[in-house]
Amino acid sequence: MSTKLIFLVIILLSLLISILFSLNIGATHINLWALVSSQAHQALNREVVLFIRAPRVAMGVLAGAALGGAGAIMQGLFRNPLADPSLIGVSSGAGLVTSVLIVCGVPELLPPAYGAWSLPLGGMGGGFGATALLYLFARRQGETSISTILLAGVAFSAFCGALTGILVFRATDQALRDITFWTMGSLVGVNWSRVLLVLPFFAVSLLCTVGLAQPLNALLLGEADASLMGFPVERTKQLAMVACAASVGASVSMVGSIGFIGVVVPHLVRLVTGPDYRWVLPGSVLLGAMLLVMSDSLARIVAAPAEVPVGIITAILGAPVFVWLLVRTHKGSSVS
Repeated sequence: MSTKLIFLVIILLSLLISILFSLNIGATHINLWALVSSQAHQALNREVVLFIRAPRVAMGVLAGAALGGAGAIMQGLFRNPLADPSLIGVSSGAGLVTSVLIVCGVPELLPPAYGAWSLPLGGMGGGFGATALLYLFARRQGETSISTILLAGVAFSAFCGALTGILVFRATDQALRDITFWTMGSLVGVNWSRVLLVLPFFAVSLLCTVGLAQPLNALLLGEADASLMGFPVERTKQLAMVACAASVGASVSMVGSIGFIGVVVPHLVRLVTGPDYRWVLPGSVLLGAMLLVMSDSLARIVAAPAEVPVGIITAILGAPVFVWLLVRTHKGSSVS
């Protein structure tokens, strides 16, 4: 068995262990093994696990996998190790629309059955709209300029951040708290309905990702060489944009903005697998899922009984790792 395959198996086993650990963590200690018994006093614990913790863990797996996989795709598409999904406007577009809805009090104005869905659906629409806008802006004469997407994405994110800042300045205290909590990222309040809502978007993203490994490997040599090798460069760009918009847009709309997973995870995977995207993509998906589930478990532990937004945990863990990767890369280039 190759080292790369062993690495993927280890990550998969770690993900399963982190899921079991997360199901057991919370305000109430629950023995998962005792839940299989038919004792009456275990009925409440089963309700807690099945309808509160399990959907939260499921969303953590989906969102972490989306961020890790999208980060690997973006770094391959831009051929830039610092690229992450936010460069195509998904996070900033979703954040701006969500902030508008919160400040305008749309969830409170609508009936409860619709108000609860206004933020996730609005955020998803904002993410998709921003990505489509950047894609159309960068497309000229049937070709899409990656450098234009990169520069326009930076400018668009800054513009959306400025508009969000104006909204924060005009927000009430309650709206300000809601915006702040959303921008930090959290899995609180996730239920099975929300998981099922985003599941088709993750399925579409996965189908697109399956066909991206070989084209991304070819793009490492440059667009011209990839085209000469027979790979459809424009189709690859389109699939990459659709995959990232679908998965990250759905993720951000449900759990808010969670940083560093999309940047750090592909780096960590490449340390073991090398640059081959046949291994980088599945490794990033699995490792991203595992890291977010474990980060959410830590978020419930470090300030118990209160919960820390999971975005804070990923930043605390991800920032030092990212700096270490930069120092390691710099030393490696100096030696060579």
